[in-house]
Amino acid sequence: VVFHGGTMYIDDGKPTPALMHETLRNLREIAPTVYFNVPTGFEAIANAMKTDDLLRKTLLSRVQMFFYAGAALAQPIWDSLYESQEREIGERIVMGTGLGMTESGPFGIFVTNPYVNAGDLGVPTPGLELKLVDMGGKTEVRYRGPNITPGYWRNDEETQGAFDDEGFFCTGDAVKWIDETDVHLGLKFDGRIAEDFKLATGTFVSVGPLRGKIIATGAPYIQDVVLTGINLKEVGAMVFPTPAVRALSGMPADAPLADVLGSAPVLAHFQNVINELAKTATGSANRIARMCLLSEPPTIDKGEITDKGSINQRAVLSHRADTVAALHEERLHFILKPTL
Repeated sequence: VVFHGGTMYIDDGKPTPALMHETLRNLREIAPTVYFNVPTGFEAIANAMKTDDLLRKTLLSRVQMFFYAGAALAQPIWDSLYESQEREIGERIVMGTGLGMTESGPFGIFVTNPYVNAGDLGVPTPGLELKLVDMGGKTEVRYRGPNITPGYWRNDEETQGAFDDEGFFCTGDAVKWIDETDVHLGLKFDGRIAEDFKLATGTFVSVGPLRGKIIATGAPYIQDVVLTGINLKEVGAMVFPTPAVRALSGMPADAPLADVLGSAPVLAHFQNVINELAKTATGSANRIARMCLLSEPPTIDKGEITDKGSINQRAVLSHRADTVAALHEERLHFILKPTL
């Protein structure tokens, strides 16, 4: 931006409940031509644009491209953004995304197809080699090229562990083909390999895709989900709700969140969510057998949220181990189960 004589604005807000209002305030004042954020930020913007006329008018007045990275953007958020765009300017804004990390400086894969869907990543940047490696049911993508870091500063052990014997950087990201009959369309995201876990039956649970499915099914009332069930017989889900559950409950605005989550309308909605998920489940690895709603949001201080606004599954499971145990041992006041 600076090299080409543009103007770059640095947002002093963050995609968190405490600071997202600053981002929204900034976007009411500044009309960008290209706008970058993480999925959590775009979710808040999409929800705000439904009723905030000034935000919608200013943000969409000049913007030519939205770009997100850092985590997957759920399809309901895309749809909500598109609805606001069509309502305000009569067309859809290009949504760019890709896959990369600091070590790939920063891009590895980038979407070039204008007809992009949630989860699509695209094709490798010119000059970069990709290696697809079977990891026991998942396919890891690895990078080799001039943009890849030679290693970690003064840490030979970590450097050695980051590369395979052919010099490819091991990303830990799982991918699939968008269309196996047309590889030119590129790849789509299939979760983080390190997040996946086994049930007691030895069956692997693919966390990323299942989490995305739950969020999409429960939209717009699910902020994020952490899956439970490591070395157990069933998969559970701990749900972090969005502020929209307050309106759904019909309770006063100052009602305690725990009371809101225990209200009949909210429980009925999430009962329907877990029933809908059960209809399409094909086995224990993708069937949500139990679900609870969490009144305490994830916190950055405990590492439960990354600086990009995405959930840290391991940190949540560690800090809320008592809740995980209570969910699977029938000791929570409200536990939702499929009734199908």
